[in-house]
Parts: sequence; structure tokens; C-alpha cells
Amino acid sequence: MNTFLKRIVWVIMLIPAIYLAIAWDTIPDTVALHFDLKGQPDSFGSKSDLIKTSIFLIIGNAVVYLILTNVYRIDPKRYAAENKTRLQRIGFAVCVFMSAVLCFVIYNAAHGNIRFSTRLMFAGMGLLFAFIGNYMHTIKPNYFAGFRLPWTLENEDNWKRTHLLGGKLWFIGGLVLAVVCLILPATASMIAFYTIMIIMVIIPAVYSYRLYRKSKTPTTK
Repeated sequence: MNTFLKRIVWVIMLIPAIYLAIAWDTIPDTVALHFDLKGQPDSFGSKSDLIKTSIFLIIGNAVVYLILTNVYRIDPKRYAAENKTRLQRIGFAVCVFMSAVLCFVIYNAAHGNIRFSTRLMFAGMGLLFAFIGNYMHTIKPNYFAGFRLPWTLENEDNWKRTHLLGGKLWFIGGLVLAVVCLILPATASMIAFYTIMIIMVIIPAVYSYRLYRKSKTPTTK
């Protein structure tokens, strides 16, 4: 399975380039390259600029994937090698998401700069968070992925319990985001996205700190 992911991930990265080549003749001379939080185009460029943007994002996608799948090599933590497969699958999910976003930008360009759907973007990010949450509890202590807090890095039990809670929150929160952001209007979905995101980050961090404080409190006999 891991060998299959290693091979297909490079094909997925190149799908936007293939799609751009197929749709090239239908793309107008002026295209939208950037969108505001409401999904309205706020930056335009030429077809050549679209090529440059696509190349930049494809290279960025490859760099992110290579970092995630190789960062274990420089991690001094003793569990570094055990994170290899888990980080590879997370990197694969990030790659799929970034390629999908670029394909959507190209689709917008080919169909007359139609409005970019922030609701769809937030929903896609929710699914990505749910995927990461599904693997979060299996990630071993390291300096590059997860809740890398001083007290989780110094205590293996703290790390394990924090990521067990965080994984559940990210999985459930991601699924909730995916559904809510497709149902609510754009502004409401944006508010819901950032609200749930804050909850997903703050609760595990506070829980981890409370575990740390509890471990430092002397027990009374």
C-alpha cells in the first residue's frame, strides 16, 4: 500500500498540469488568480500568469510532500522511524487536497472566472482535518508533527493522551465542518470554520497543560 501511494502521489501532483493543458484553449486571456474570503476574484492575470501560478503550486505541493515524508530522518526522538508511514499518508492527503484546489482554480478560469466556492474549500479542509485526526493518535512523540508543546515533548504519557483526545476532536470536528460548511451560507460557514478550528486546537492544548500541572502537583497522603 505504501509503495502504491509513493508512486501515485506524483501522478496526482501532475493532474492539474494535465488538466490545464486540456482546458488551455477554453481559458480566456484574463483569468482570476486569487480570491477573497467571500470567494470573489481580487487579483487577475494572463494565461501565462496562470501557468506560472500552477507551476509554483505544483512545486510547492511536491516540497510539502517531501518534507512530510522525510522529516523523520532528522528527528532526534527515538520514535522517529515509526512515524514514517503515518506522515507519508498525511502527506498524501495534503497532496490530494492541494491538487484539488489548483484544479478548481483552473476550472474557474476555463469557465469564465466563476465565483470561487469558499464553502466547498472549507468543507474540503474539514475532510482533510478528519483524515489527519484519524491518524493523530498513532503519531509518536516528535518535533515536527502533532501538538508539539513543551509538556507533551517531555512526557510520553502526556503526548499519548493529548493526541488521543486531539485525534477524536479533529476527526469529529472535521466531519462536522465538512457538513456544516456545505449547508450554511458563505459568511456563516466561514465563522463556523474558524470557531471549530479554535476549539480543535485550544481544547487539546489546555488538556495537555492540565495533565502537566497535575503531574507536577505533589500528592498528599
